[in-house]
Amino acid sequence: MTSLNDLPLRDNLRGLVPYGAPQLHVPVALNVNENTHLIPEAVAHDIVASLARAILTVNRYPDREFTELRENLAVYLGHGLTPENIWAANGSNEVIQQVLQAFGGPGRSVLGFSPTYSMYQILASGTGTDWIAGERDADYELSPETAVEWVRKTNPSLVFLCSPNNPTGTPLSLETIAAVYDATDGIVLVDEAYAEFAADGEASALTLLEGRPRLLVSRTMSKAFAFAGARVGYLAADPAVTDAMRLVRLPYHLSALTQAAANAALAHTPEMLAMVDDIRVQRDRIVIELQNLGYAPHRSGSNFVLFGGVDDPKATFQALLDQGVLIRDIGIPNHLRVSAGTEAETTAFLSALAGLRVAPGAAE
Repeated sequence: MTSLNDLPLRDNLRGLVPYGAPQLHVPVALNVNENTHLIPEAVAHDIVASLARAILTVNRYPDREFTELRENLAVYLGHGLTPENIWAANGSNEVIQQVLQAFGGPGRSVLGFSPTYSMYQILASGTGTDWIAGERDADYELSPETAVEWVRKTNPSLVFLCSPNNPTGTPLSLETIAAVYDATDGIVLVDEAYAEFAADGEASALTLLEGRPRLLVSRTMSKAFAFAGARVGYLAADPAVTDAMRLVRLPYHLSALTQAAANAALAHTPEMLAMVDDIRVQRDRIVIELQNLGYAPHRSGSNFVLFGGVDDPKATFQALLDQGVLIRDIGIPNHLRVSAGTEAETTAFLSALAGLRVAPGAAE
């Protein structure tokens, strides 16, 4: 049997492990930060009708410039953005990969702040870009001073800022983003995959785009729009950046079906986002109940909660799984992460956790 070690694999890929979380069929799956709410039935019917119309044209290549989708995304984002500011791809991961293809590569580096989204390092390796793991402040926060210090001492070609941060849920201030931009001549990408779950009144990095041509803000329809299976990610930036994306994209990289589904979903934005408030309620409920159980949840601006105080994460993970509840062991000592699901799913998680004898302060 041939193994990876028998193949002429690139040296910088040897020893790496593919990205992935357990894909298990369980009653309550809260491990990959999905939006577990179903798309409203009426909206689903409209999306199916849009797909049916698109399927009649699949003998032809799709709109290479995905013009209608860029127009709809610009309207959704607002902030004076035009279609020329918008780029889209098959999930925000592909968007970030294209950014690295255009601005990274051999001899260049990207700075991130660990712990953060593990795909950043994997995408960096895949594009031959050196990964620099900066450090965070206490409780996984990131102050302007700490971020700028890392930028100045490493001089990266790119800086990735996850806002709010995955896997910790930590919000990121606009002051930190602006300070990083001013401290570097490179590309600064702010990954706002969970932006819609932020507290009311919390400003997006989109407000910083004007006058900052090296600032990029990436988003996804996977989370708030409950569209993870459709794979639609997008980016807002100076038009020169979207021109750079055209240099590295594959021909016709967004299928006609993807474009049709995304456009139909965006036409129903209010209905699609109606579930966001409920998810935030469940997230805040998780935080309160975890505290009551003696755990130490971190503040979260996302649709998930990272919590510490777990004596044995692997045992707790397995005990919950034995009860049909799947959460995430992300490898941070004494921590686990759980996505905020529906009210019923959240109740199932909290009830299962409360019943575990390994909970801090529980009777032995």
